Amino acid sequence: MSAMPPPPIPLTLLTGFLGAGKTTLLNRLLKDEALADTLVLVNEFGEIGLDHLLIEGAEDNMVLLASGCLCCTIRDDLIVTLEDLLRRRDNHRIAPFRRIVIETTGLADPAPILNVLINHRYLAMRFRLDGVVTVVDAVNGSATLDAHAEALRQVIAADRIVLTKTEIAPDPEAVAALRRRLGELNPGAAILPADAPAQALVGAGLYDLADRPGELRRWLAAETLEASHDHHHDQDGHGHHHHHDVNRHDASIRAFVLTAEEPIRRATFELFWTLLRSTHGPRLLRLKGLVALAEEPEAPLLVHAVQQILHPPIQLSAWPDSDRRSRLVLITRDLDEAVVARLWSAFLGRAAPAEVGSHARHHHG
Repeated sequence: MSAMPPPPIPLTLLTGFLGAGKTTLLNRLLKDEALADTLVLVNEFGEIGLDHLLIEGAEDNMVLLASGCLCCTIRDDLIVTLEDLLRRRDNHRIAPFRRIVIETTGLADPAPILNVLINHRYLAMRFRLDGVVTVVDAVNGSATLDAHAEALRQVIAADRIVLTKTEIAPDPEAVAALRRRLGELNPGAAILPADAPAQALVGAGLYDLADRPGELRRWLAAETLEASHDHHHDQDGHGHHHHHDVNRHDASIRAFVLTAEEPIRRATFELFWTLLRSTHGPRLLRLKGLVALAEEPEAPLLVHAVQQILHPPIQLSAWPDSDRRSRLVLITRDLDEAVVARLWSAFLGRAAPAEVGSHARHHHG
């Protein structure tokens, strides 16, 4: 007699646009018993990632998918990664995790990921899509929905929407209007506060496409056709082997990293940020980084900004990895990396941006 297949493992997809607060929410949820023995997959945009270093309490149960947000790349990498995790789990080479959470890059279109989880014959048998949680920033949410199709798709794919930063939103009427808009985009999704308990976000049962807006079903149908076309294209020997630039999202949005080997005075960094924001603010989508302070080099400053808002920096008690350089990951729209690199170099007092962008990656580790 053949052995019965094991019960499917619940999987939660956590998505939301750049800076909405996904990592903050995930850090809170991972402290809850409801997410005990959870394995976290982090998909970061760009070749140099930091988010995986900032997730607390999951160091031994985390896998980094640093392949960017492009559909064919993340789809293939996700299949390989999930199959490998199942193989290692079944062979007792890793702890038998009870749940997976996939945290997507803020630029991700959820359709390719959902297509894998719903339509891949083996993975759909071994995993149960337990819900799509989309985080929406109450301060920037409306403008983001206006400007980025990915943000719309993230909201429409959700069965639970978490509205963050309501406490710092300057206009309560704008927040109320955003709530109404979210309800119109996705009438079936529950809209929850940022402090919603873990039990309200996981364990809700099988994700049901019938309850999602019709647009999502059409996107998934188109994505299924594209995936099938790519598969047959590969079999014909004319494969989809083009090499995407993992630091580029489209013609205008890209990621790059600024680094500094020597510690930086806090005042110097603050001046750099002030000038960067005042000169290029509207074109800055996201900044996240670790800064080695000259005043306390063993206690790095964790900084993150969403568009022109720099959230209060947090001084960590220790470095999260062995790399002691300052590292700032920027995601920008229609902003030349060289322009920012020159500004960074000027503040550091060095002549040329030799350690910026793609050059810096070769010196990592």
